[in-house]
Amino acid sequence: MSNDLIVQALEPVLKRLATLPIADVASARVTLETEFPLTGALGAKLKELSERGLKEGWLCNREGGGSKFSRVAKPEKAQGFSIDAVLLSGDGPWHKHTKGEVNICLNWGGVPKFCGHAPGWAVFSPGSEHVPSVSGGSMLIFYLLPDGAMEWKKT
Repeated sequence: MSNDLIVQALEPVLKRLATLPIADVASARVTLETEFPLTGALGAKLKELSERGLKEGWLCNREGGGSKFSRVAKPEKAQGFSIDAVLLSGDGPWHKHTKGEVNICLNWGGVPKFCGHAPGWAVFSPGSEHVPSVSGGSMLIFYLLPDGAMEWKKT
């Protein structure tokens, strides 16, 4: 399955996240930007795989609320992190990061910001919550969740 290629590309990141305290979001973001700059080989590989996945229909092949999304890997296949891909150009559904969230934000068009973050890494602490939102363009975002832990708004 082609999602395995994305998991493979993220292996070094997933290993590093096992020892990175994401509760200190600013420090975690700086560490990720320094060790895994998305302007380098990792970002280029993820962009290439994402373009391929979108074209072939195995990435972001579901739609809802103005976004396209898909599950890339469950925690047992990705060193304890679930990986989801979302192509977003507006608002997504409210959720709470019970154990935190690490995001890889790739520019997909325009001059986008994800919850105020430029393309690159965005880290949210355990217990934080938000309506994920992209303004100024679109982003393809990989959400990495420890143990896949997340709470959705109950309606």
